[in-house]
Amino acid sequence: MTTPLTRDAAWAHLCEWTTTPALRNHARAVELVMRAAALKYGGGAADVEAFGLAGMLHDADYEAWPEEHPKRIVAWLSERGEHAIAHAISAHYTKWGVAYDTQLDKTLLACDELTGFVGACCHVREGGVLSLEAPSVLKKLKDRGFAAKVEREEVHEGCRLLGVELAAHITFVIEALRPHAQELGLLGRPASKPA
Repeated sequence: MTTPLTRDAAWAHLCEWTTTPALRNHARAVELVMRAAALKYGGGAADVEAFGLAGMLHDADYEAWPEEHPKRIVAWLSERGEHAIAHAISAHYTKWGVAYDTQLDKTLLACDELTGFVGACCHVREGGVLSLEAPSVLKKLKDRGFAAKVEREEVHEGCRLLGVELAAHITFVIEALRPHAQELGLLGRPASKPA
């Protein structure tokens, strides 16, 4: 019988494969949002660890093997008996055509791109995540030139599959990130000085 994957072991593995601070930061942000999401959308406290690990590891092989992503991390998790987490990661992009069988699968899709997008919104605003509200994020989502690499269709499809309204889900992501603003560098740009 395999021992369940611990958070420490997962983080050590992520750091072995991912050296870029920005990608590690994204992994941590999605982990935190997914831990909160387990309580809101999952099965409660029993799901927190699995949801968090899926969020942390979803892009673990992206930096080293972008052409193979997410096959390496999925295989690594499967070898350790973490099949539910492996499946969720294999499904975190709709164009891969993997079925969304569980709340974990749907939640990772709904949280990944949106967490990155909320982070981008924080970086261009005074007060960052501390002053950010859903209407500002919705406005930025309509601006295809802002954070252009974020695929808006993935954000919308994640909410549809999870059965949540977009504005409400944005508010949830903001609130999940807010207590970790300092750690994640989401305090925004400095306030402008009056002339």
